[in-house]
Amino acid sequence: MAKLGKRTRAAREAFAGKENLSVDEAVALVKANATSKFDETIEIALNLGVDTRHADQMVRGVVGLPNGTGKAMRVAVFARGPKADEAKEAGADIVGAEDLMETIQGGTIEFDRCIATPDMMPIVGRLGKVLGPRNLMPNPKVGTVTMDVKAAVEAAKGGEVQFKAEKGGVVHAGVGKASFDEAKLVENVRAFISAVAKAKPTGAKGTYMKKIALSSTMGPGVTLDVAAASGE
Repeated sequence: MAKLGKRTRAAREAFAGKENLSVDEAVALVKANATSKFDETIEIALNLGVDTRHADQMVRGVVGLPNGTGKAMRVAVFARGPKADEAKEAGADIVGAEDLMETIQGGTIEFDRCIATPDMMPIVGRLGKVLGPRNLMPNPKVGTVTMDVKAAVEAAKGGEVQFKAEKGGVVHAGVGKASFDEAKLVENVRAFISAVAKAKPTGAKGTYMKKIALSSTMGPGVTLDVAAASGE
């Protein structure tokens, strides 16, 4: 068995026997043990009682974290003419049409969010097999297929987070950085949990939120008291 380093042993000892904590307690514990040399991301994972194979149990949504994510979001926009100019002025990193499609088909994906005007969807649709699995496909339900390109780009740059239940009903996202104040992280965590709660699908049966865990990039995870965190 591999020998554990001092930092890993210390973190595991700090987390030992601790579970079902309040949001404040979990944030304080995870933040205190995010001791890597880089600014670790604080990550949340929710295990939901849904079967994503059924359309009426899919969980998808978007939330604007009150204190942002701490991550520089790279945004690509499919648009032409005045809308392309609008995207560039709003701060989009990549703007294009057929040329952008060909770049993506060639295997180059240098963005974290993809936005498109409705008239671009016939082009974007050809990229479903590439963008879909990466949760980058523009979708009107989360505001990434829109004529209001400026607002969409600014929202993405301002800390808006998209979420989607993966196979097994798990939703996960980064909700800030270890360098954030505890109070700001708590606000972000609560905002994310609230958004997922509001996105409960009509077909969900039984317990919706089964488990919530918080961790840092390199640290152990700790479970939250679901009832207290979600208000259920």
